[in-house]
Amino acid sequence: MEHGADGSRDLPEQIGASLPERIGASPPEPVGASLPERIGGYAVERELGAGGMGTVYLARSRGGRAVAVKVARPELASDPHFRERFRAEVAAARSVGGFHTAPVVDADPEAAAPWLATAYVPGPTLSALLEAQGPMDEIRLRRLGAALAEALAAIHGCGLVHRDLKPGNIIMASDGPRVLDFGIARALESTRLTATGMAFGTPGFLAPEQAQGQEVGGAADVFALGAVLVAAAGGSAFGAGTPMGMMYRSVHEPPDLAAVPEGLRPVLAACLAKEPGRRPTPAGLLDLFVPHAPAQSPAAAYAPTVAVVPPPPAHAPSNAFLPYQAPPHAFLPYQHPTGPAQAGGAPADAGLADLTFVAVGPGSSLLVDETGVTLGPANAEVHYTWAEIGTVTYWAAGPKHLQVVVYLRHGPAYPCLLAARKRAHLQEWLEDLPSALECFG
Repeated sequence: MEHGADGSRDLPEQIGASLPERIGASPPEPVGASLPERIGGYAVERELGAGGMGTVYLARSRGGRAVAVKVARPELASDPHFRERFRAEVAAARSVGGFHTAPVVDADPEAAAPWLATAYVPGPTLSALLEAQGPMDEIRLRRLGAALAEALAAIHGCGLVHRDLKPGNIIMASDGPRVLDFGIARALESTRLTATGMAFGTPGFLAPEQAQGQEVGGAADVFALGAVLVAAAGGSAFGAGTPMGMMYRSVHEPPDLAAVPEGLRPVLAACLAKEPGRRPTPAGLLDLFVPHAPAQSPAAAYAPTVAVVPPPPAHAPSNAFLPYQAPPHAFLPYQHPTGPAQAGGAPADAGLADLTFVAVGPGSSLLVDETGVTLGPANAEVHYTWAEIGTVTYWAAGPKHLQVVVYLRHGPAYPCLLAARKRAHLQEWLEDLPSALECFG
């Protein structure tokens, strides 16, 4: 399964600005708007999402490279202050390297609708991963914290501040977490969005100085990192409720660290200090998250628990993603092989584990991996191994619904109805599910 910006199928994909509410962000474009054929030198394949900056598309270079192209909204394109800041921030963002960022590979600040292209990183966002699998333990939290600290060190080293670090802007790629959209938030923040005196960013992850509209530096990103790890532990540093309520608590109340493993509470409390000068630096955080850690390969440290389908091959035509048009009541069956199962239920082609399929809808979810199929309502999911499964059928049960039925070899059938937030998500589910069934079944 692919991806994951913005950062929910319901796994949010790599997009330029997150879908959750942002203070000062414009509403998303209407669903179903026509796709541009090309943006700059890139052939557009499909829309990935929309957010505060504009619309994000999956596109390919003439040589077949997959990129995420983010196109500014018309009202931003007409703002000369946005263009000026966008031009400067893109120039700086191109210099950011490191293992844990998605690099900017191209941009055109002078286009009728300014755009930039970043390397396309397949994988679910951290927010989607947490929704599908639940909180992380202390070991995984420390590894995530160290990876994000390295990313912030690279970003800050180029004179940039992210300003909107949150689970929706973190892609859990196969070789480790990747931070998206570094520096771009500042271009948005400098335009009309701050002319009203409103804070820009995502409530719950805003540093006190940011929530109050003051000048922010790298310490604001460290504060957001602390809030991200609290969320990854299953908590919420400043609770839930209205955006203004969360911003008030971030300024005036201590963070709620009840969900955080005890060994990490002092570190995250330091990250979430009210005064910027009392927060650790990204470099200092590395010593706090992984003190005296032995060297290990990134793949071993960050092997994802929810893998994803890679983008289409480099030679794929621009129309590789064709609309799914199932006739009424049609279904696509998958018949499990009748031969003996592999040891432990793993498929013979275990190297294709990156085809794991995850779909999360309101109140229900579906997971297809090497162990079998897990499906059902939230907090009551049931797992069936491949040795138990005879046939899996699935079909579009409406414009936004996927119906899946698991038939056991020697037992009843178990249905699961998943609701997608957008029609495009249903299309993606119908494209990705067959690959997972063929890989693992």
